[in-house]
Amino acid sequence: MVMQACVLASLVTACASSRTAVPQGTAEPDKFLFDRGSAALKDKRWVTAREHFSRLIDSYPQSPFRADAKLGVGDSYLGEGTSESLVLASNEFLEFLTFYPTNRRADYGQFQLAATHFKQMRGPGRDQTETKAAIREYETFFTRYPNSSLLSEARARYREAKDRTSDSDFRVGLFYFRAGWYPGAIDRFRAILKADAEYTRRDAVYFHLAEALVKTEKTAEALPYYERLVSEFEQSEYLAETKRRIEQLKSKAG
Repeated sequence: MVMQACVLASLVTACASSRTAVPQGTAEPDKFLFDRGSAALKDKRWVTAREHFSRLIDSYPQSPFRADAKLGVGDSYLGEGTSESLVLASNEFLEFLTFYPTNRRADYGQFQLAATHFKQMRGPGRDQTETKAAIREYETFFTRYPNSSLLSEARARYREAKDRTSDSDFRVGLFYFRAGWYPGAIDRFRAILKADAEYTRRDAVYFHLAEALVKTEKTAEALPYYERLVSEFEQSEYLAETKRRIEQLKSKAG
C-alpha cells in the first residue's frame, strides 16, 4: 500500500509538472506561467491555475508577476469554495498582505481575505464566528483603503454581515419577548440598536422594543420607538399596527 501511494504521488507530481512545463526558448517564462494561470483561473480550472501560479512563485522569486501569482493561488482556493479551501485561501491572502503590504493590489488582497470569511458565514441561528471575522476584515479594508474601487462592493457585503449578527441577536430578543421576559428582551433590543444603528430590519426591533416597554408600563419610553419606525420606514409589516399604537398612547396621554 505504501509503495502504491508513493507511485500515485509521483504520478500526480509528474502530471502537474508536465502541465506547467514552459516550452524551451520561451522569452519570458514567468509571464508564460502567469498568463496560463490567469486563463485557467478565468475558466474556473482551479487546480490548473494554482499549479501554474505555484510554479511561477517557486521558480522565479524575482519575477514582477510573483505578487499577482500569490493572489492567484488565493483566488483559486477561494473559487473552489470548500471549507478546507477557504481556510487555505485565507492563509494565502494573509501571506500576501504580510509580504506585499504596499503592493498596488493590497486592497484586493484585503477584500479577498474578508471574502474567505464572508463565504463561511452561517445562518442567524448558528455560530457567528466567521461573520464577526468578516466584519473585522471589512472594517480593516475601510480603514486602510478608503479610496479603493472595491469600496462599494465591500460596503454591501459588510452590511450583509452586520445584518447577520443583528439578526442573530434579534432572534434571542424575540425569544425573550415571546417567553414574557420583557426586561431581557428590552436589554437585547437596545443593545442591537446601539451596536448597529443601520440594521436593515430595525423596524422589527423598534416595534418589539416598544411593545416590551408597554408591557412593563413604560409607555413614555415606548412612544419614541413607535415614532421612529413610522419616520424611518415607508414600508413595514409593523407600520399599520404601529400607527394604531401611537394613536392609543397619545389618546391615553391626552
